[in-house]
Amino acid sequence: MKIVCFSYQGVRRVGRISDDGSHVLPFDLAAGVSERGALPLLERLAAGEPLPAGQAPVPLDQVTLEAPLPRPRRNIFCVGKNYHEHAREFAKSGFDNSVKGGDDIPEYPIIFSKVPEAVVGPGVAIRIPAGISDSIDYEAELAVVIGKGGRGITAEKALEHVLGYTIVNDVTARDWQQRHKQWHLGKSFDTFCPMGPCIATADELDGSDLRVRCWVNGELRQDSRSSALIFSIPTLIETISAGITLYPGDIIATGTPVGVGIGFQPPKFLKEGDRVRIEIEGIGVLENPVVKE
Repeated sequence: MKIVCFSYQGVRRVGRISDDGSHVLPFDLAAGVSERGALPLLERLAAGEPLPAGQAPVPLDQVTLEAPLPRPRRNIFCVGKNYHEHAREFAKSGFDNSVKGGDDIPEYPIIFSKVPEAVVGPGVAIRIPAGISDSIDYEAELAVVIGKGGRGITAEKALEHVLGYTIVNDVTARDWQQRHKQWHLGKSFDTFCPMGPCIATADELDGSDLRVRCWVNGELRQDSRSSALIFSIPTLIETISAGITLYPGDIIATGTPVGVGIGFQPPKFLKEGDRVRIEIEGIGVLENPVVKE
């Protein structure tokens, strides 16, 4: 099942994509509940309640897809340097303050976060803040959506807590990342977390081996598989939940493959007029234009 948040005739709704991909089947949710996107649905499922009844289908081309979780309940958990070749390109770029001679590949997962307000949906512009940064980079990532909360979750049990998967573009101001010697600020600017187009549920999708690709203006920049992660999805869930309780709707962006802008010489940072297209098999396409404020 592909769960979507969408707007139709000026109203935000939550539904699922029909099997043939041509329609959205809205869920019968009380007025105002859908303003939180798919989160109330995830909470309902976590409580053991059935899916709401469906309503009349709406043609997909008549709706505007939004981020499935337009305002997550809290910060998005993110993982740094979780593909070998990306870890090496980042170390060579000069922007990585975490490298200390020979430790390009992390021994343990590097966890940081992005604020919920950074989230935007498919088609919404990534905004380059004029006069603030001109080193804006893209990062295509498979993101895990937690369905059943918990603390102290073991790797062996971790996938039982996964509701499904979505796509995240971990947009980054590289100069801020380098200047402040941490990653939170440079990754949390407004519009720096495009997400979507859906949550593909784990009962129909195996997140351990999905193809992850990213194009900028039609040029293929990133092409890898989630099977190449240094730290697997179960390991990430075990690591984060060891001391932090996870809740339904929490998001874990698993890291980006080689091919980001800083990996080129000279770097290929995003500029006004660019279009970033990310595709992950089984989930769909997340595409966003770039504008300058």
